[in-house]
Amino acid sequence: QVQLVESGGGLAQAGGSLRLSCAASGRTFNVYAMGWFRQAPGKEREFVAAISGSSSSTYYADSVKGRFTISRDNAQNTMYLQMNSLKPEDTAVYYCAGRDSRYLRTWYDQPRGYDYWGQGTQVTVSS
Repeated sequence: QVQLVESGGGLAQAGGSLRLSCAASGRTFNVYAMGWFRQAPGKEREFVAAISGSSSSTYYADSVKGRFTISRDNAQNTMYLQMNSLKPEDTAVYYCAGRDSRYLRTWYDQPRGYDYWGQGTQVTVSS
């Protein structure tokens, strides 16, 4: 079992940057592959990025590739999402998620592929 808490959301202007953090408590952090998802009002939760337990593998949604960077610090039990060149369409509640595997072989881009979720943090990008 792991508990996840996001922080770092807020208001940014288009073209600006934000860094989200996801702090984990519970078991050793590196046994979990992790991901970021987001959900805008009236839309389904969508995949943003994922990272394996050892950070050897990362994946990104096409919509954020080249702008967002996912990373983790296993010694600090924390995952990050650095968001640059923000766009108004990035506005959403961002959720961190963890799965009971250190690998990203299947379903890493689907909510069903994750076992643990944080409460979410709001990101609003103004034009």
